[in-house]
Amino acid sequence: MSRDTIDRTIKNIRRQFLRRLLIRILITVICTVIGSVVVYFLADWICSQYTWYTYQRSYMLLTGLRLVAPLLVIVLCLLVTAAFCVQGWNRTLAYLSETLHAAEEITDERPGQIALSPALQDVEMQLNYAKLNLRESRSAAKEAEQRKNDLIVYLAHDLKTPLTSVIGYLSLLHDEQSMSADLREKYTDIALDKALRLEDLINEFFEITRFNLTAVTLEPKTVSLSRMLEQIVFEFQPMLAEKELQIDLSCPAGLALTCDPDKMQRVLDNILRNAVNYSFSSGVITLSAERKGNILEITCRNRGQTIPPEKLERIFDQFYRLDAARSSKTGGAGLGLAIAKQLVGLHGGSITAQSADQTISITVRLPCRETSATF
Repeated sequence: MSRDTIDRTIKNIRRQFLRRLLIRILITVICTVIGSVVVYFLADWICSQYTWYTYQRSYMLLTGLRLVAPLLVIVLCLLVTAAFCVQGWNRTLAYLSETLHAAEEITDERPGQIALSPALQDVEMQLNYAKLNLRESRSAAKEAEQRKNDLIVYLAHDLKTPLTSVIGYLSLLHDEQSMSADLREKYTDIALDKALRLEDLINEFFEITRFNLTAVTLEPKTVSLSRMLEQIVFEFQPMLAEKELQIDLSCPAGLALTCDPDKMQRVLDNILRNAVNYSFSSGVITLSAERKGNILEITCRNRGQTIPPEKLERIFDQFYRLDAARSSKTGGAGLGLAIAKQLVGLHGGSITAQSADQTISITVRLPCRETSATF
């Protein structure tokens, strides 16, 4: 919870106090006027039950009081209202002071709840709710920051291994001029493989920085989703060949979608990359898209280790990786699905994951509208 949110909460509480004070003042004025009128008529009725003579001093006094009764009622109302205002204002200031002091405890990291006077139970509930939200936000931010720092340490450590290998094999190729062609090709392939791994690690560093610093804006266009999926599947062929995987694509021809093509392609790329990384070898990844009313649903399903429910809830978190092994080529920086969720959310959609019986499904739901575009 931001400081602006806390300030708005305090302003709302102050507004509630002032509204209550005005209501009490209004009720007091009305009760005073009604009470004075009732007392006046009651006194007049009581006095009318007796016989009074003009020479009696009490008669003259009552007659004078009767003439100035309206003025006395007004003065009495003003005095009662002023007294109540002073008392109510002092009480309100005391409540406000207590509330403001308690509001400072919202940012206090010490455990325990805020306790206020019994008359401020509603305010106490709001402040404790704000403190709980702030504590949860801080905890989530610290956890994400810790995961990011751990990941950077792991990546920095992993950079040394492929770099050392590249230097070592290139040195052998440079020093051993009489090396056989087969051995030279073998060392060259190994050096290339390590260099590509080094490139992947460096790209992960850039991905972390870009995720933190880039302000994402959308440039929507109406595109053919079927063609986009076909192009992405084609680009994944080399990666699929490494694990002997295939993609079974099911998408109606000419299915249109209004989106930011680059951002949506990145979403689909991240989802497919995740499916490839966590699929069993020699399997089939099914990728389907269909329209259900005003919703366009894209589902990617692959065969892999079942994800436990506690991990399934976190796979869209920043820097979270199912495979925490430092040397693993799978999992990346733990940003792929987090970025996908962010971009899908910007499009007004949602992304969910399910896993059971060694099957992992990720579904993207996007709002779609009627379009006259044809492909």
